[in-house]
Amino acid sequence: MYYVYILRSRPRGTLYVGTAKDVEKRLRQHNAGYSKSTKAFRPFELVHAEGFETLAEARKREWQLKCTPGGGKEKQRLAAGG
Repeated sequence: MYYVYILRSRPRGTLYVGTAKDVEKRLRQHNAGYSKSTKAFRPFELVHAEGFETLAEARKREWQLKCTPGGGKEKQRLAAGG
């Protein structure tokens, strides 16, 4: 199973979308500073996760949330618990 996850930076409130097999492990890695793109915005909290059977499906969903015109609004809605 693969997951698309949304993290919220506690200090800034900004959202980050990613893909992983183990979301809890990936969250620990983000909070430990393993990712260059998120290191400066730690700590993070997990606000949403969706499961997919294949990596291709998860990556497609990640792309939708990051790159499509409606993706930003949907990302905000999901992060808010909706």
